[in-house]
Parts: sequence; C-alpha cells; structure tokens
Amino acid sequence: MDLEETGKLALITGAAKRIGKALTEHLASAGWDIAIHCNRSELKAVTLADKLSDLYPAQRFQVFRADLSNPSETEKLFPRVIDQMGRPFLLINNASVFEPSSIQETTSLFLKRQFQVNFNAPFLLIHDFALFCGKGLVINLVDTRITGNKPDFAAYTLAKKALWELTKMAAVEMGPDIRVNAIAPGLTLPPEDRDEAYLCRMAAQIPMKRSGGLQPLLVSLDFIIKNDYLTGQLLFCDGGQNL
Repeated sequence: MDLEETGKLALITGAAKRIGKALTEHLASAGWDIAIHCNRSELKAVTLADKLSDLYPAQRFQVFRADLSNPSETEKLFPRVIDQMGRPFLLINNASVFEPSSIQETTSLFLKRQFQVNFNAPFLLIHDFALFCGKGLVINLVDTRITGNKPDFAAYTLAKKALWELTKMAAVEMGPDIRVNAIAPGLTLPPEDRDEAYLCRMAAQIPMKRSGGLQPLLVSLDFIIKNDYLTGQLLFCDGGQNL
C-alpha cells in the first residue's frame, strides 16, 4: 500500500506527545486520517488535532481519551473510533509507561500497571482490530531492551518482551488479511527528566556512537507500511544497541 494513498484511517495510542506525536504528524503529512488517542495529555492532543486540521483541511483528526490501564476503557476505544470515524486500517500500539524498578523493588500494583498498559492493552486492541476491522496493519512499539536482561526496568522490559512475542503470534493467526510487525527504538529521545547530554553519554556505548532521533522510526514506519509481504518482523532502530 502506497503512503500517498488517501482515505486511510490510523489509530495511534499515546499520540499526543513524543514518539506518538511524531508518528501522527508523519502519517498526517502522507494523507492519513488519524484517531489520536491520549490519556492525561488531552490538551496536547486537542492542540495537535487542531494544528493538523489547519494544515490538512481535507483530512480528519479526532481525539479519543482512554485510560489504557483500565481494561473497560480500553475495550470501548475501538467501538468509539469506529462509531465516529469508521474502521481503522492501521493500528499503532505506541502508548507505554516507562518506570524504573528492579524485580525485588516491584510491587504487585506496579507490575499490574506496567503489564496493563505495555502489554494487556495492546493485546486487547489487536483483538478488537481483528474483530471489528478484519484487515489492515498493526505496528507495535517495543524497545531495544527486549534483547537483554537488565533488571533496572524489570516489569517494563518483561512487558515489552511479551509484546514482541504477541507480535509474532498475532502475525501467524491473523495473516494474510492483517499484517503485524514491530519497531524497537533505542536512543531516540531523552527521558522527560533528562536532556540531550544524557543521550550523548549513552550513545558512546553503542556501535553508531550517536543517538538516532525520530527520523529512523519514521523511515521504518514507511518501510513496514509499503512492504506488503512483511509480517511478524521486528525492526531495530537503535544504532546497534541491541547487539
């Protein structure tokens, strides 16, 4: 499918800021209508939707708020989008919670929240995409951490490992009508409490010796969308960090 083709609808979770915002703006520039999911960033989501509506008046941009840590709200998301915008052709599971905690420091509530947002919600949304839409493309944002076993973000990393396994299993079950792939970012943006200097220090430890920024993710997104024979695959956008 050509990115220049118009009339396609994408649902992007966590679309109001950071990587999600970049993905949203990129697809909007390629002619996509976007269902912009958010939770706590509703004001940013509305501002983004208004901006994109001004830039691309022939396209549709609508905000859908849902707390993905709440299964009931997650299960209502697809019906709401379909009711107001139609059936999405593309689902991008981008929303995540990224919080540090070793195995010994992790409480049951912390573990539940990490898995609910980072794994359970994507599982439910993929289920609903297959049920309500029947054909199209799913892209899951995982993390380069899934290749290692550092315990500093134990619950987060385990949830992302599970999401990658789900990607492969869903690709087997849902082909050929639905393709399911994943992208694993590395040093893309600094954490919200850090600056670019932090990324530079981290980049010294990876093969490419620099942070990648957002562009590699956008190129990978285009590649997955355009390559209609690609399913069950993971693209590492991490400058070799996974090695």
